[in-house]
Amino acid sequence: MKKNRRKFLQVAGTLTAGSILFPQFACNSGSTETKSIVSDIIKTPKPSIDKFGIQLWSLKDDMAKDPKSVLKQIADLGYHQIESFDGDKGMFWDMGHLDFKKYMDDLGLSVVASHCDINTDFEIKAAQAAEIGMEYLVCPWMGPQTSIDNWKKVTDKFNACGEICKKNGIKFAYHNHAYSFRAFSGMIPHDFIMDNTDPELVEHEMDIYWVVTGGADPIEFLRKYPNRFRLCHIKDRMKDAPAEEEQASCSLGTGSIDFSKILTVAKETGMKHFFVEQERYDGTTPLKSLADNAAYMKQLVLS
Repeated sequence: MKKNRRKFLQVAGTLTAGSILFPQFACNSGSTETKSIVSDIIKTPKPSIDKFGIQLWSLKDDMAKDPKSVLKQIADLGYHQIESFDGDKGMFWDMGHLDFKKYMDDLGLSVVASHCDINTDFEIKAAQAAEIGMEYLVCPWMGPQTSIDNWKKVTDKFNACGEICKKNGIKFAYHNHAYSFRAFSGMIPHDFIMDNTDPELVEHEMDIYWVVTGGADPIEFLRKYPNRFRLCHIKDRMKDAPAEEEQASCSLGTGSIDFSKILTVAKETGMKHFFVEQERYDGTTPLKSLADNAAYMKQLVLS
């Protein structure tokens, strides 16, 4: 294909400016080879997501040992954006927020968001995130609740976190797991979360894998709540995995989730950031799988 493209450019370069009308050239050129080249180029679809990122949890063990080396490898693989997480080394991996930002800039990576513990020093985290131009702080987990009253406390907490983020000029989001899509006390907890959080204060990160694992349809929720899901995790689920099996993630394109269809609707309904994530590896290393995932994202064409 690269050879054909170069050949086409050489042929096209010999034409005068007035004759470079693509359809006319394609139809009128006397060269069968040239027509074939043009036809191949027209038919070759372009990848649909120009900038995609990675949730660093995918590499949590490697990051704990040598974060700078791993981040360099991530950049080399073709990832563009980073979503960090709040582990033993903090969101900024013992570099401090300013040094972390500088290192990311040097690698050409954009620090878009971080998962974080919202119950510890949240105002400090929001201020530091804002200072280095991050867009989001994300709550990664609340766990199943034992009553509707407890779910109301959760949504009140989310609104309060959203206020703090707004005050600092950034945004707050909640990342789902399977539990919020399973019926509880006559309702679906994620519907309750949507209905009881202020859209001006709380946005959402759809982990597509966990929606599917929870027995729900990602497309249904995207259409039901347009412009509420602004970030997503792109993580595939093993084919034929039992419904009750929660830890069944696999390399993109080898599982059962139709990302072309889902992400088409996601973009139509306001999704802005796309983070690859993988939590389970069979017979390979996380970095090798994430190289395969990057290759998948580079050629992904939405329907």
